[in-house]
Amino acid sequence: MRFYAIALTTIFCTSAPADELPNGDALERDAAIIGEIRIDKANVFDLSNPEENNWLYRLANRWHVVTKDRVIKKQLLFKNGDPYSKRQVDESERILRRNQYLFDANISPVRYENGVVDLTVKTRDVWTLSPDISVSRSGGENRTKFGLEENNLLGRGQLVRIARVENVDRTSESFEFFDQHLGSSWMSTFLRIADNSDGKSNFFSAIRPFYALDTRWSAGGWYLEDERRSALYVLGEEAAEFQHTRDYQSVFGGWSKGLQDGWVRRWTAGLVRDENRFSSVPNPTLPAAIPEDRELVYAFIGLDILEDQFEKTRNRDQIGKTEDFYLGSRLITSLGWSDESMGADRDALIFSARASRGFGSLEKRALLLSAKTDGRLESGDAVNSLFTIDARYYRTQSEKRLFFATMSATAGHALDLDNPVQIGGDSGLRGYPLRYQSGDSKMLFTVEQRYFTDWYPFRLVRIGGAVFADAGRVWGKDPLSGRRFNWLTDVGFGLRFAPTRSSSNKMIHLDIAFPLGGDDSIDSVQFLLESKRSF
Repeated sequence: MRFYAIALTTIFCTSAPADELPNGDALERDAAIIGEIRIDKANVFDLSNPEENNWLYRLANRWHVVTKDRVIKKQLLFKNGDPYSKRQVDESERILRRNQYLFDANISPVRYENGVVDLTVKTRDVWTLSPDISVSRSGGENRTKFGLEENNLLGRGQLVRIARVENVDRTSESFEFFDQHLGSSWMSTFLRIADNSDGKSNFFSAIRPFYALDTRWSAGGWYLEDERRSALYVLGEEAAEFQHTRDYQSVFGGWSKGLQDGWVRRWTAGLVRDENRFSSVPNPTLPAAIPEDRELVYAFIGLDILEDQFEKTRNRDQIGKTEDFYLGSRLITSLGWSDESMGADRDALIFSARASRGFGSLEKRALLLSAKTDGRLESGDAVNSLFTIDARYYRTQSEKRLFFATMSATAGHALDLDNPVQIGGDSGLRGYPLRYQSGDSKMLFTVEQRYFTDWYPFRLVRIGGAVFADAGRVWGKDPLSGRRFNWLTDVGFGLRFAPTRSSSNKMIHLDIAFPLGGDDSIDSVQFLLESKRSF
């Protein structure tokens, strides 16, 4: 027996090649202690690969400031001397992968000796300083953007962006700054200042979030002042307009006992002031449709219950990139009371609830369900209330092929005039103008056959493709009583371009869609060029 004990000690308590080291579950069972934490940072291009070792890519690496070690280390949920926890390692990977300036992150053991495990944190940077230039077209309308952005200022993980955007609604010139880790803390700050053709928009937030499952407290606040011209649409054309001025302030605090038996419960309480004023547009060109002013001042309390259940995969919503899906059960609820004695213009119960659950596995087939509702109760009646159900279905057919389907249904009641339910080319019905139909309820179906190729031009962009069909319609009250169609459908196909060396974190969609309904003014072929977060 003593001989076998010595043999086992020799195998598991001495250093070994990486592929022979115990996995995370075994390290946790053995009560391993974390020793050295090594940061292995890869630059934008891998110069050891002959396909990437050329003068242009060498120059790009030389000019790029690689993320600093301390920026990566402060996002880890463990430190030297802590007991090894597979959950904390997996969660730290997910936290790192959320950063736009990193393409991927992986944490693995590299040495295990005498009960001490050394870990390597591997990351790969992307190019973060770039002109922010884009031209897109969807719903029959063009959008242009010109600017400059840096997503990893001096390797510190900070974002600075200046931009000029022109779209169907307005022309906007803006400045943004975002620091996810102010100093060495988990406090995030975001500032956006915009001068628009129809007003101004300033936003500031300072928040310490529940950044991990076991985080015990959270606090922060938002401030928004926004002035803009808004329009109501009929068949994709502006038909009425109003001026909207909004002042919003909120402060909150949250507390939790952390992760217990695979579940987390978080309580949040705070105060909100939300003032919305409406008026006629200066120098109007369309008939006025003026919503009713609202000023809500309320205290609220919320509860968030979530299950620790995530899955890591690839080639689902992205191309050739690690993706993290949440498959657990989650419920988020909030109740607030707005009272005239607090300065509000009405007494109202403000309610909000979100629920989600995943079924199956992304490796074969998975169904992700979510539902949400929000609105107000005034004098016992529901006002501006919305209930939405979403379903997303993934079926893996092979490493290169995926069938995807989604369904979204929304039911509204007594909606505020400035909150219509709309459907069109900017909301999933790709063959039609943007905001083509309005009502208080809608339904949208999409089926999509996705293809993931090995085509990797210049090792800069991965390319995929899709064949799709969309179907949708609206019901209920249209504020302007526009012409109503029943089901609207379209079919089409397109290409997907996923940059792998840029921090834009957006996929370019080039689609050709064929509408199968609607009025005679719609072109029989719609060309769409736009950037989205996913496939």
